[in-house]
Amino acid sequence: MPRKKTKKRKTKYIFVMGGVLSGLGKGVATSSIGKILQSKGYSVTAMKIDPYLNVDAGTMNPTEHGEVFVTKDGLECDQDIGNYERFLDLELTRDNYMTTGQVYSTVIQRERNLEYEGRCVEMIPHIPEEIIRRIKKLAHKEKPDFILIEIGGTVGEYQNIIYYEAARFLHLADPSRVLFIFLSYLPIPEKIGEMKTKPTQMAVKTLNSLGIQPDFLLCRAAAPLDKKRKEKLATFCNLQEEDIISAPDVDLIYEIPVNFEMDGLGDKILKKFKLKARKVNLHYWRSFVKKIKHLKRRLKIGIIGKYFSTGKFILPDSYISVIEAVKHASWYYNYQPQLIWLNSEEFEKYPRKLKQLKELDAIIIPGGFGKRGVEGKIQSIEYARKHKIPFLGLCYGMQLAVIEFARNVAKLNGANSTEIDPRTKYPVIDILPEQKEKLKNKDYGGSMRLGDYPCYLVPKTKSYELYGRKKIVKERHRHRYEFNNFFRDELEKAGLIIAGKCPQGDLVEIIELKNHPYFVACQFHPEFKSRPLNPHPLFKGLIKAAVSFKHSKNA
Repeated sequence: MPRKKTKKRKTKYIFVMGGVLSGLGKGVATSSIGKILQSKGYSVTAMKIDPYLNVDAGTMNPTEHGEVFVTKDGLECDQDIGNYERFLDLELTRDNYMTTGQVYSTVIQRERNLEYEGRCVEMIPHIPEEIIRRIKKLAHKEKPDFILIEIGGTVGEYQNIIYYEAARFLHLADPSRVLFIFLSYLPIPEKIGEMKTKPTQMAVKTLNSLGIQPDFLLCRAAAPLDKKRKEKLATFCNLQEEDIISAPDVDLIYEIPVNFEMDGLGDKILKKFKLKARKVNLHYWRSFVKKIKHLKRRLKIGIIGKYFSTGKFILPDSYISVIEAVKHASWYYNYQPQLIWLNSEEFEKYPRKLKQLKELDAIIIPGGFGKRGVEGKIQSIEYARKHKIPFLGLCYGMQLAVIEFARNVAKLNGANSTEIDPRTKYPVIDILPEQKEKLKNKDYGGSMRLGDYPCYLVPKTKSYELYGRKKIVKERHRHRYEFNNFFRDELEKAGLIIAGKCPQGDLVEIIELKNHPYFVACQFHPEFKSRPLNPHPLFKGLIKAAVSFKHSKNA
């Protein structure tokens, strides 16, 4: 008997767009929708579109744009890729990220290669066609049931019009496979005291003018939507009332999938695609959220950096993956982290302020670049070392920990990184050899040591135990400067422990100190691989030590 042919499933496309104002949380909304669809038995991936002429996010100022996230294959991208990875428990690649710079570069290169066969190359249709080609490339590569595509920016901005046009083209080609979700904001002016729908009405009209009618409205506001507001939006935005989803402010982003499901968003999406849930398995996520909301015990975790202030405002998005990794590990040990933001430049100006570090249960020095605030970080590391405060150094934090140890323990006075002092007598941190030529030629974009590299763990070290006695792990990198092996023997004799090494170039990846509750620093970025239900081992080690340190102070 001939085998019955199975119907080939076609990937469905869900575009997530935003209106009224920026910073509404489209990335978290996209991640939450993906988590819901996963819980119903469907495979999901996500793509972020950034309407910048930058080719990638690596050259963007983190204070303005937020953290630069790095994929396993070495792409510097927007922080929302990190949200997708954390919520969906996936490892994404450069195919999951698109910028206007990438799109234009490809189209121009194809024109130079005569791939358009002498035709005039125009904004429309060739730019939207390239956008669609990239979306379909991801579909072909991963073959998911759904691709969630977040269009950055706000509707009405000229920068992202080409992406709305591409979305329209894709919908026109096959309406049964494309759905539009519009995240908007409903203000509640303090002196008026009433939730206003007019800004969202106007935003939807702008979207309609681009040829797109949203299938769902996600309504972000300080409070849940009432029936009257839903009725009004349904009337003026041409939607069914049931397709208007309340998205009230929450303190915990991981609660958002649970909130969306209160309005049955997942089943409503499947219904529009004429699909049914294959299973219902969000209970573990609900339990996770419930646990977090009931945690009362607190840990004071100090993050010492320089990229989180702009004027009078604190913008912790510069370190969002670090923040989430701290949360994941703290929740694992049934604690709520109280993050204390400390500007390293203040310690340089007022060294007496270092005494405030004794109130902390743990200290983190995250990644960074440049000279500004460096001496304040080094002083903080010295304080953590001497006062036995649990410490974790990340990337630049490891390099500065090596400098502090070299100066104050190995007595290499004036030891430094050549990034900070090119003429230092003791360059314990130096530029990678292959990077020298790149900097000489001003080859800055996407040229650092990026993405996954192997790390061999040294037995009988703390890191080896934390990783479950694995011999080798893979971690993500983003740096140009490195531990200088010329000083390795001298520093090891002084008591520095090399706990992890990369076989490619024999590069130092992890350092530790003995006779300290937790002093670990790594050249890579472990925060990129932390997950809500699977915290990273090095962060778990830090938090476990912080709990013990807190108890010892209170004993």
